[in-house]
Amino acid sequence: MNWTYLILLSYIIILLMVCLRIIFETYSSTKALAYLFFCIFVPGIGILFYLAFGINYWKKKLYIKKAGDNDRLLSQLKKEVEPYKASIVHLVNNAGEDSAELAAMLLKDLQSPITSHNRVKLLLNGEEKFPELLLCLSEAKHHIHLEYYIYEQDEIGNAIIEVLICKAKEGVKVRFIYDDFGSPAIRKKLEKRMFDAGIQIFPFSKVHFFLLANRINYRNHRKIVIIDGITGFTGGINVSDKYINNNQRKLYWRDTHLRIDGPGVYYLQYIFITDWNFCCGEKIKPEAAFFGHDAGIKEDTMVQIAASGPDAVQPSILFSVLQAIYLAKKEILITTPYFIPGDAVVYALRIAAQSGLSVKLLVPGKCDSKLVNAASKANYKDLLIAGVEIYVYNKGFVHAKTLVTDGVLCMVGTANMDHRSFELNFEVNVIIYDATFGEKLRKVFFEDLKDAEKLNAEEWYKRSLLTQLPEKLARLLSPSL
Repeated sequence: MNWTYLILLSYIIILLMVCLRIIFETYSSTKALAYLFFCIFVPGIGILFYLAFGINYWKKKLYIKKAGDNDRLLSQLKKEVEPYKASIVHLVNNAGEDSAELAAMLLKDLQSPITSHNRVKLLLNGEEKFPELLLCLSEAKHHIHLEYYIYEQDEIGNAIIEVLICKAKEGVKVRFIYDDFGSPAIRKKLEKRMFDAGIQIFPFSKVHFFLLANRINYRNHRKIVIIDGITGFTGGINVSDKYINNNQRKLYWRDTHLRIDGPGVYYLQYIFITDWNFCCGEKIKPEAAFFGHDAGIKEDTMVQIAASGPDAVQPSILFSVLQAIYLAKKEILITTPYFIPGDAVVYALRIAAQSGLSVKLLVPGKCDSKLVNAASKANYKDLLIAGVEIYVYNKGFVHAKTLVTDGVLCMVGTANMDHRSFELNFEVNVIIYDATFGEKLRKVFFEDLKDAEKLNAEEWYKRSLLTQLPEKLARLLSPSL
């Protein structure tokens, strides 16, 4: 009996300590209550779940490890954009009649400069991205920097590797960061081959068994390529044959990517270097060649970069999305494969729709995660009631992550509209302040609507409780999806 009481007393002490930690360290009151109830009413399992997924062990380490390097590199970035410094305030004030507040917020929060003299090319699906990427890689002279969440050993993956090996033999410095969870093919088969060919390659954070839960929880979801410091690629497309619609795949894959030429690439380069210096023992020393100049670009598109992750002080991508919604005057067009954004974004969209704005949301009909799809549907009713138009894409799987407001302000990047992208993953979005580009992205959105079905609000309201139950249950897990 004494041992029984001792074990019970020990468990109660542990439970109290865990509950106190939840109360003091969980910012969201809703999440804190959920963890408290789970720990109290599901003995043992609740505590283990919180210890595995609720405590941000890695985030604290990241602050210590990355903060110093980030600041030093940011100082270097400021020097490289010095020629544009005098015009930054002017550019912010002219980012768009109703977009200056967003530009100013990112300039203050991330010190992310808004740059002009950029050429931005919209790339739809893998069949447009990969030929463009292969051509640019083959023309590299000084360096190639790549950072990918998913990299498959398939036809396109091998084609890119062949070009990288060839460039490395020519003396081009090739550096490659991959996510250890998202790219098992590299870890198992390709890493040694690339390393032996002279390519510097490292996982962003090695997944070890004893840290499995936390390392998987914080993923590097970025897709970044920088060539000679002047050309950059980013967006939703990873490296995989599934993104190429060549009639060999049954599922049509709809995605959006960008090619940027100009000083807008500088901040992408900064992000890559800080990530590289975090995961690689050999740190990159800033040099002028990383920030290309005098590219002879005649276009004058304004570009700004928003980035966020566990090493960020605040969720800048979430804030930029909210600010874009709040600043819209007429129209908001959103495409996202995963829509579990939390109350802040849902409220903002409801307010916009109820204020008379045209708000349209395009989501997949077919999704690669039934659980995520169910959790997304739990948000639709309130949006439909407010007047948001929701369209379900039926041609295949829409994986694009885009936002267009008033045909002028555009966002294209790696971040989904979900808690994971806003709070847990390392993400990057490009913000373009340009009516010409905005009209292109707007046309793409309405072209996609031709392959989508608009949800009927009345029919959605009438769905049975049994149909809604899995969605409501899935929504409870949304912070961990």
